[in-house]
Amino acid sequence: MKKHIFLFLGAILAFLGCSDDDSIKNGPTPQPNPGSELDVQHFMWQSMNLWYFWQAEVNDLADDRFSTDAQYTDYLEANPDPEAFYTNKLVHGEDRFSFFNEDYTELVRNLGGVSKSHGVEFKLWLDSNNTNNVYGVVLYVLPGSDGATKDIQRGDGFTRVNGVQLTTANYINLLFGDNDTYTLGMADIESEIDGDFINFYPVDTDREVSLTKTANLVEDPIFVAKTLDVGGTKVAYLMYNRFLGSFDEQLNQAFGDFKADGATELILDMRYNPGGSVNSSRLLASMVYGTNTSDLYIRQRWNAKIQAQLSASDLEDYFADKTKTSNGTAINSLNLNRVFVLATEDSASASELVMNGLEPYVDVIHIGETTRGKNEFSITLVDDIEGAFIYSEARENKINPDNHWGLQPLVGRNENADGFYDYTSGLVPDIPYAEYPSEMGVLGEVDEPLLARALQEISGVSAKMALHLQPTVETVGSSRLHTPLADNMYLDKPLDIQMD
Repeated sequence: MKKHIFLFLGAILAFLGCSDDDSIKNGPTPQPNPGSELDVQHFMWQSMNLWYFWQAEVNDLADDRFSTDAQYTDYLEANPDPEAFYTNKLVHGEDRFSFFNEDYTELVRNLGGVSKSHGVEFKLWLDSNNTNNVYGVVLYVLPGSDGATKDIQRGDGFTRVNGVQLTTANYINLLFGDNDTYTLGMADIESEIDGDFINFYPVDTDREVSLTKTANLVEDPIFVAKTLDVGGTKVAYLMYNRFLGSFDEQLNQAFGDFKADGATELILDMRYNPGGSVNSSRLLASMVYGTNTSDLYIRQRWNAKIQAQLSASDLEDYFADKTKTSNGTAINSLNLNRVFVLATEDSASASELVMNGLEPYVDVIHIGETTRGKNEFSITLVDDIEGAFIYSEARENKINPDNHWGLQPLVGRNENADGFYDYTSGLVPDIPYAEYPSEMGVLGEVDEPLLARALQEISGVSAKMALHLQPTVETVGSSRLHTPLADNMYLDKPLDIQMD
């Protein structure tokens, strides 16, 4: 791997060589004229031309787009707004997930699970009685956050922010704007049956809860880990809410506890997991299935120019060796032949990757809703041409000090051992089951509806379950999918980019 990547990056650097006159003769990368203040746009074009998955399909990223440096300079100068340039000129129409940050240090912190948040995660629905209005229901509250100190918990509803009714026109600005402090107007959530469907609507109360964002809040992705006894069967239950490499050891310890408890079944709850580290997904899949390093977990597909430079060993990831967590400790695997996965429309990227990567080897029983449909991975790009634009903490002093922008573009897709990758419309559940905003239950308790449905399958009494009606009104989003890192699956496979 090291040899291949080193040679590959050497080729990239030659490929990115500057022309010494006004004609572009070798390679596609033009240079802006000296003295032009176009560092950000130039970095965006160079890095996207090299790495972007849809590079060959974006006309403005074509290798032969510009015939002279002067033409290239004129083009960049005609696009003075970097945000608009990136979004409107460089991103493919099929791309739903590439994003950027004007400060790469903030981007890197967020990727590591560090954010500014009040700690209250919630889902949003349309009011059945007035579909212009929106209401929210709390999903869970992060320990250590301001929300954890307030009178607010899972299942609580709200309809107002700072006294203003939430609507389809204002909810994004009111809930996801720049305000560090706001006050929620609380509500009770009622339901009524309408034939074969069920309606939900909020009833306002006088209760209010003020929340303030906490800086540098770190989310522990292992929200619940416990072993349940179901008719004598030991069932491991893990609610895992984000793929963070910094918590891989804790994840492995949770599986060690499951093994010690004698667990023979697993319910993997990723209903609110928007994704994260590809390597963490590989480790989790290995903890579920096993550590047979001859079994392929996923295979990467890059754009044509990158794909041609990589060998099979570069492109393929196998299930982890039994001693290969990030710290080299032994992987605790349950060695299962089936797993129950709770996944919803909030489950994306690395969550879907685990489900797809396990599918050729394990009976993956998906309970919940159709997932987000994010099958591409990304890398973090910064203005470091000698490092092929790939962010590395060890090379921060090599990043252009006049350009702090960071990009997180989609650069490839992952397919499983069967070659399947086409789930942009989402992974469809084997057992459809939507959460009711009026009956959320307590996470990890056996009567929480989604968990209870999985336990019914394990115990074999599902035929006796009560009819679960389909809600008539769909959700409009959630706090899990209204963050800069929503739906993100980032490749953190080691790349040796040290230069002579």
